[in-house]
Amino acid sequence: MGMSYNVALKSQLDARELLLLEQEVKNQGKNMVVAYVLWYFLGIVGGHRFYLGKKGSAIAQLILTLTLIGAVITAIWWLVDAFLVHTWVKDHNRDVEGKVLEQIMRQKNVSATM
Repeated sequence: MGMSYNVALKSQLDARELLLLEQEVKNQGKNMVVAYVLWYFLGIVGGHRFYLGKKGSAIAQLILTLTLIGAVITAIWWLVDAFLVHTWVKDHNRDVEGKVLEQIMRQKNVSATM
């Protein structure tokens, strides 16, 4: 689901529905500041990846950190993640927005047919 699809659907919503959408994205979405704080303080053990739902790679980071060679690899991985966290949070929130938009549109269509 692309950004232009979300924009097209959002243009069909009234003010109340837009507020509902914004609140749901805020509730279900991920916070950029929290993600970066977790990356900074717990990134070496995959804290930010756990938060963003990337459990497989988070577990891999955690296990790698336990070994000396793995810790070096994880340190590099941690630095690379600094540039990726922003995109992951935006992608997650866009997906949440798309799901909520579809729910609102389904409810709107059901209400219109009654």
